[in-house]
Amino acid sequence: MEHQGFTLWFTGLSGAGKTTVSRVIEQELRARGMKVEVLDGDVVRENLSKGLGFSKEDRDTNIRRIGWVCQVLSRNGVVAIAAAISPYREIRDELRGKIENFVEVYAECPIPVLAERDVKGLYKKALAGEIKNFTGVSDPYEPPLNPEVVYHSDTETVQESAEKILRKLEEMGYIPIEEKVRV
Repeated sequence: MEHQGFTLWFTGLSGAGKTTVSRVIEQELRARGMKVEVLDGDVVRENLSKGLGFSKEDRDTNIRRIGWVCQVLSRNGVVAIAAAISPYREIRDELRGKIENFVEVYAECPIPVLAERDVKGLYKKALAGEIKNFTGVSDPYEPPLNPEVVYHSDTETVQESAEKILRKLEEMGYIPIEEKVRV
């Protein structure tokens, strides 16, 4: 059975669980027989956007590149899952206008919780002023105004967040309805 492609766009601060939840969604959709490709912000930056810095222009370029790949994949029947901070609302809205079947997922988590669970100590350094242009601390993060799904990684388990997303995708008609989700 041929499935319709769509883009599932995760946005949220560093450490909010975008990659973790997107990998669970990927496994579930593959188990349902769908073609899925995950574009993780860090991996894309290393391979497709090498040489870009963290200025607003470079961040916008990086997100537009991820968006273009998602657009190509989803129009060819693949589920494209983007897991990238994508801090600027304007660029996310621009992608929504270009990509058919765009579903925005906001991974919400308060900065004190992110700082607490941050194994690399990046939030601590950013809050102390040691790291410049750190999204959510010394650089802006603009939460989406009307995302299709919001999950709260500080109060929900990974499974609960994934289930919430899967139910929304079923409701929107992008994935077949399953009686029991396997996550």
